[in-house]
Amino acid sequence: MPPAPSDSALSPAAAAAPSRRDFVRATAAAGAAVGLLPWMAACDRRPRLNVYMWSDYMAPETVPDFERETGIRVTVDTYESNAEMLARLFAGAQGYDIILPTSYLLPSLVEAGLLLQIPAGALANLGNIAPMFQVPSANPHPDFAVPYEWGTSGIAWRRDKVATPPDSWGVFFDPAYAGSMTMMDDAREVLGAMLRYRGHSVNSTDPAELGQAKADALAARANLLAYISAPVRGQIVAGDVWVAQMWNGDAAQAAAEAPEIAYAVPREGSSIWMDTMAIPSNAPNVVEALRFLDYMLRPEVAARNAAVTGYGTANAPGTLLLSDPVPYPSAEELTRLEFYRDLGEETQRYYQIWTEVKAG
Repeated sequence: MPPAPSDSALSPAAAAAPSRRDFVRATAAAGAAVGLLPWMAACDRRPRLNVYMWSDYMAPETVPDFERETGIRVTVDTYESNAEMLARLFAGAQGYDIILPTSYLLPSLVEAGLLLQIPAGALANLGNIAPMFQVPSANPHPDFAVPYEWGTSGIAWRRDKVATPPDSWGVFFDPAYAGSMTMMDDAREVLGAMLRYRGHSVNSTDPAELGQAKADALAARANLLAYISAPVRGQIVAGDVWVAQMWNGDAAQAAAEAPEIAYAVPREGSSIWMDTMAIPSNAPNVVEALRFLDYMLRPEVAARNAAVTGYGTANAPGTLLLSDPVPYPSAEELTRLEFYRDLGEETQRYYQIWTEVKAG
């Protein structure tokens, strides 16, 4: 049996904190780089594009190829959760030209005036998007955002460590795996899993159902090594984690490195989601942003990205270029999968519960 987790282990930030020596080295390097920035900016007069997106979410050649073709210099900044991205946007972050919000966030972002409406006819390749990803449940604001990739949330596990394939969210209550399991660092995903475990919608706003979801999340917390999202890939590959709540693409990337890793959607059901590409309303480089969106909508670019990330692409002709595409959900699968919806003011209740769960 793996060791029981300590409370500090449930803080991914603490686990990833650099040592004092690493901090000193990084600070010295950063200081040297800052001294060069004015000179570099003065010498490089190329048009610019600043992208803020999930980590490891494009093929490595995507940006260099775009830069060579267009002469536009691209800078990519990354985040690990929608909450991290939202916090920065609502705090008034400046300078981003492209962001990749999950589609259920679009109503709030549009209502807050944080997104630019995409001009009609500005994207020649927009017709490549599969119709199922332009319906309101998948993309509630097609005039403000372009579908990118989609996926599901489920359970990944190591077959060499877990004898019986876990087909239920209930595995996270099993003390036999205490200290070797993780769940995502994401309020909607963790509470959504607990809601589905009890047969409820991932979009529930019922106080009693959310109260039970909180109790279940607290019970599961006692068995967790950490709340961690994409970075858990390395831990499950290394064998430090045996069971993890993961997105299907992250699980596919992990399985490519360690064939012992498997993934499935639990029998109670789960979420299906779609990430989109959008332009912030204060974007300084709108023309360049539109060129990048249209480039990303090319079938060959979409296919190349999906082949690397392991997620499904919303690009219909791009899917046909993949040798092993993630298939669109069947009618039966869709009965067990739900798109997250914007919950308006009720969203705050989720984040309050999440804060209490993480605090223990």
